[in-house]
Amino acid sequence: MKAAVLTVPGSAPEHAEHPDPAGGDGTTLVRVTAAPVVPLDLLAASGTSYFGVPAVPYVPGVQGVGVVERSAVHEPGTRVWFATSAGMAPGDGSLAERCAVRDVDVVPVPGDLPDVHLAALGLSAVAAWMALSWRGRVRPGEHVLVLGAGGAVGQAAIGAARVLGAGRVVAVCRSELAQERARSAGADVVVPLAGDVDHLTARFQDACNGKADVVVDPVFGAAATAASRVLAEGGRLVNLGGASGDVAEFSSAVLRSRSAEVLGYTNNALTPAQRAEALTAVVAHAAQGRLAVAHEVLPLGAVSEAWRRQASGGVGARLVLTP
Repeated sequence: MKAAVLTVPGSAPEHAEHPDPAGGDGTTLVRVTAAPVVPLDLLAASGTSYFGVPAVPYVPGVQGVGVVERSAVHEPGTRVWFATSAGMAPGDGSLAERCAVRDVDVVPVPGDLPDVHLAALGLSAVAAWMALSWRGRVRPGEHVLVLGAGGAVGQAAIGAARVLGAGRVVAVCRSELAQERARSAGADVVVPLAGDVDHLTARFQDACNGKADVVVDPVFGAAATAASRVLAEGGRLVNLGGASGDVAEFSSAVLRSRSAEVLGYTNNALTPAQRAEALTAVVAHAAQGRLAVAHEVLPLGAVSEAWRRQASGGVGARLVLTP
């Protein structure tokens, strides 16, 4: 079969021939129809992460969409979303014509949402949904502040906040293109990420009408510091990543005086059942146009180009490959 084959950790994979997946007990064979290139793919393939050096050659791709070809659990022909541990553990991933997936990591999904849209949402939308509904415990009418709102998680978080009944959704983005994506996702107000912490604090406070009940934070750094200062009584800041740095400064007095919470979130903490439930909810709302992630579709043959674009950090949309 044709696949994205990575032979040197840290390099871009090449479109090449690769053995068909063998499958076996406890696995489902999926014919892949769409798979995104995401930051986790590059991290796992780098050879410098906490996952260790991956065994090569292997096919990257930690998630995808496709149709069941063979399974003891799922009916052949069923449309599914799936996750893999490619690059984090031995085995091949989704950037191929076919993929063998653990049965427990396969989630049947209805066909109302196009495959490429579902692939663009994937685990980013699961993270946004669970950060708000599970960790952030957002309630109807609350004000939600979304940092890094032009990215995949941020766009999904804007839509998810709307679906979950947020009274006001404020987006924070760096570039003009990212700001436009946040507006398209449904933000009430978009705040440019510019200036020092004091300036950002004032901008956030004004945009949130004085307070943020829940902060979705995939960036950390100065933006998280400013966001913590505008938390409401009982406010919750949920951190999903450190795109802007691994360190933020929080005031003990502010957190204590408001009984505020700073919470960590990772998809890795979800059980397969939680992940499937979140994905099912996301798909249902996305099919009704309530939630989306901007994306660009490329053929699998362009995987090297897509990989380098993702690595450059200048990607304006989620890159989704189709075999």
